[in-house]
Formats: sequence, C-alpha cells, structure tokens
Amino acid sequence: MTDTVKVPEPKGTSTTERENAERGFTASPSLAKNLQTVLVDFIALQLVAKQAHWNIVGPNFRDLHLNLDEVVDIARAGADEIAERMRALHATADGRPAVVAEQTALPEFPAGEISTHDAIDLTVRAVESTVGTMRQVHDEVDSADPTTADIFHEYISKLEQQAWFLSAETRTPSD
Repeated sequence: MTDTVKVPEPKGTSTTERENAERGFTASPSLAKNLQTVLVDFIALQLVAKQAHWNIVGPNFRDLHLNLDEVVDIARAGADEIAERMRALHATADGRPAVVAEQTALPEFPAGEISTHDAIDLTVRAVESTVGTMRQVHDEVDSADPTTADIFHEYISKLEQQAWFLSAETRTPSD
C-alpha cells in the first residue's frame, strides 16, 4: 500500500450528448460545476457521519448513534438527488472517492474512537460546511435554475435541523 493517492481528473463539469427525445434544459458549465461542488460535500458528509456512528463512545451513545444515521440518510438522499438532477440537466456527476477527497470542503474527521461530545462538535461542523457550500453557490444556481435551488432549500432545512438536534446535546441554556 502506498501513502499517496492518484486523483483522477474530475469529470463532473462536462455535459452529455442529447439523444432521442431529450430536448430539455441543459446545465451550463457553471451550473454543472456548482452541482458537482454540492455533490462531493454530500458524499463526504455521509462518510463523516458514518465514521462517527461507528466509532463514538461515551454518554448518550445510543441516541447519538441513531441520530448520526439520520444525518447519513439525509446526505445519501441529497447526493442521489443532486447527482440525478445533474444527469437530468445533461451534466455528469463524479462521486469517485479520490475526487470527493480532493474537492470536498468538509474538515477532516479523526480516525479511531471518538467521544460523543467531540463527535457532535465535528459532525455539526461537517453539516454546517455542507450547508455553507449550498448557501455559497445558491444565488448563482438560483439564477441559472430555480428548480435546482428549490432542491437546495429542502436539504438546507433538513441539515440545519440536524445541526440543531446534534448541537443541543452539548449546549447549556442561555440566560
């Protein structure tokens, strides 16, 4: 095993050839790139949440273990919906591991066992990073394709709710 990974050239910003009866909207290179950016963060989020799910230890283990699977489910559904939206708009999605590792904005998650409280903080950061990516590209996406922006709205809402659920575990009431 080597210590380096060869990253393939990303293909997520190319468009497909139209065939048969397909005459619909085609994503611009900019829209395809923005969707690819969101896609890799969704894929990375599901991996981060699963890593935490498998390796947490400590207080409220079971509740957090189950909550992390909710995050995984949302991230998986989001990745699938974004990738399928890309395909519907004649763009290609690129979810290969090396591409995700190179392109994601999510912070690195530590290896090994992790305390429930540390996992909460790190997972919330990953969720907020994913939401931040969608918010960062939102206006450009909305001007190019309001339908795709509507998909973003749904996932921003779901993920912000999960960040609240998770972070409430370690918060104290404000005065």
